[in-house]
Order: sequence, then structure tokens, then C-alpha cells
Amino acid sequence: MERFGNDLFSLAGIRETDMVGYLAKLGFKPEAIKKKGTDYWYLSPLRNESTASFHVDTVSNSWYDFGLMAGGNMVDFCLRFYGCSIPELLVKFNADFSVVTLPVFDAGLHEGRVSEESKLVVTDVRPLYAYPLKNYLHERSIPVAVAEVFCSEVTYQINGNSYYGIGFKNDAGGYEIRNKNYKQSSSPKDITTFYFGADSVNVFEGFMDFLSYQTLHPYMEPGTCDFVVLNGAGLFDRALPFLERHERVGLWLDLDVTGKAYTQYALSMGLKYRDESGWYSRHKDLNEWLMQKGEVQQPRLKPGLRLPVGS
Repeated sequence: MERFGNDLFSLAGIRETDMVGYLAKLGFKPEAIKKKGTDYWYLSPLRNESTASFHVDTVSNSWYDFGLMAGGNMVDFCLRFYGCSIPELLVKFNADFSVVTLPVFDAGLHEGRVSEESKLVVTDVRPLYAYPLKNYLHERSIPVAVAEVFCSEVTYQINGNSYYGIGFKNDAGGYEIRNKNYKQSSSPKDITTFYFGADSVNVFEGFMDFLSYQTLHPYMEPGTCDFVVLNGAGLFDRALPFLERHERVGLWLDLDVTGKAYTQYALSMGLKYRDESGWYSRHKDLNEWLMQKGEVQQPRLKPGLRLPVGS
């Protein structure tokens, strides 16, 4: 399987590196392999521990460290593991590895080991209705009237059990799904764009931050600004062609290791990229700031936009 027909690693190339194979290259061996060989458990490469709580899902090629309560894709992991910037990571990969020596993630390799029942399958999409979901939005300081413009109530099944959550659709037709207890994604995974032909665009890591922005900006005329929701910082490079079509790009990414790395990476690409995280500088993200009612520092926010349905 080829890696984009290129001799050099790009962010996409790093993201598509098989994580189990890469951890083996680093000398990390799994403590346990479960679910017919699709769930690998390691002693965390990111911290010291005696009980394996670092999980790799070989079906999605993603990781989650239960001790850190953080996870993501290969780029997210490498930024934490090496403690470097994105340009430094690209240099390191191209200096230390060859694209032909690192295994490429094959999405179909493990699917035969996963029963149809264990996959997340969306079974129904309808307007927001369930009280627990509306109450969850209230806890996140998001008015239902804002959320229902952009989100749906999604019912899905895993292992024959039915669940429901707030669904936010991406450009490929998949959903980011949230409720009070779970964060899920349905396939295919992708970014979400709202294009109106504006000169400026604002970028958010997750849809709760996007909804927070809409909550704080209820009066901007439609079409004043375009929007991108990455649905995970690791998809930032996928959004670049859309971002580059604009004269001004506002970065509203999380203030964690990955979010900061992508913000600095974007700022290095030109003056049109602007870091807007100063609004919530003492919080993890914009939604956390909103939930705290901006008690640390109340910025003078500009009028915003409530978008029409659709992307």
C-alpha cells in the first residue's frame, strides 16, 4: 500500500502511519490484545504507570490514554511523545524514517475481525428532541435554539444496543456524536465547512466550541464569515485548502498540546492567520470559558452569526 506516492512525510502521511507498527518501532510492546485483535493495551509511552491504560484501536488507528484523558491520531501522539512543534515533527520524521520503512495504516485490514454488531451504525436522524440532550446543552451553556440550527438528534447502535446523542454532520456525511457520557464518531471522519464566499474564516477544533461562538455572536449578518470545524485538530491539514481561499483566518483551537502546536504551525504560514485564543486564555477552550461565564476576563466580543441550516 503506497503512502501518497511521495518520498517525504507530510502531516497526512504521519497520520496514516500504522500506530501499532510505529509503537513497535519505538520499542513498545502491548500488555494485552483484546476484541479479536483490534484493541491493544500498553503501558503508557507518555507517562509512568504500572497498569496498562494506553489504548490503541486498530480499526480507527487512534489512541486514548485513560490516565491523561487525552487521545487522537498519530500526529497527536507524536506531538506529545516528542514534545515538539509540527515543523520540527516533520523534520524529525523525514530525518529518522523512510516512507517505505514505516507501516501504512490499512483501514480494511482489521475490519474482518470486527462483527457488524460492534460497529457504530447510525439508525435515525431527527431534530433535537430528547430532554437529556437539551439538558446537556444547558450544562454546556449552549442554547437549544442555537444547537438545533446546526445539530440533529442521532440514534445509533453498537453491539446491538441503541444509544442517542447530539449529532454534528461533517462534509463526508459522517457524524460527531456527543451526550453527557460519551463522545463518538461515525464513519466517514471529516471536517465540516460552512462556506458563504466571505473573505474571513474562523476555525474551531470541535463543534461545541463552534456552537459557543454562535452563542456569543447572535447578531452578525449571514455571510460575514465562513467557518471550519475540524472535528479533531489532527484534521487541520485537510482544512488547509479551504482556509487558503480566505484573506483572514481566525484560529480558535484548544489550549492543549495539540491545539497549541497547530496554532503555531498555522501562524508560521503567514500573517493572515490570527490566534484568537486570548479570549479564553485561562481555560482549555472557548466552551469552557463560556461555561465559566467569562469570569476570569470578560472580552468585548464582536457581533456574530447564526447560520442557516446546511453546509
